[in-house]
Amino acid sequence: QVQLVESGGGLVQAGGSLRVSCAASGIIFSINAMGWYRQVPGKQRELVATVTRVGSTNYGDSVQGRFTISRDNAKNTVYLQMSNLKPEDTAGYYCNAVGVVTTKYRSTELWGQGTLVTVSS
Repeated sequence: QVQLVESGGGLVQAGGSLRVSCAASGIIFSINAMGWYRQVPGKQRELVATVTRVGSTNYGDSVQGRFTISRDNAKNTVYLQMSNLKPEDTAGYYCNAVGVVTTKYRSTELWGQGTLVTVSS
């Protein structure tokens, strides 16, 4: 079974740092882009950052300059290093993968189950 598994969320004080990881498991031949989105109850899910297979990155305006996304293609894993965290960064963080090629799908999209990041003031 192909799936995304996130780890590394938790509680951190404002101004602190935290890294979350997301690993794709199962038989996967390639993944085009991987990224992170976040959501708080009652609001739409918003882009945090994405990274393509060749390393091109895109960031949401609210995290630009504070968060860094990176990826290990050999491990099908994406990381999000979050620095200078603010209380408004508190959310469920969801990993996403698009263009996932498996034995069953030529191209599919995956979502992780989410990991909670809480930033205290």
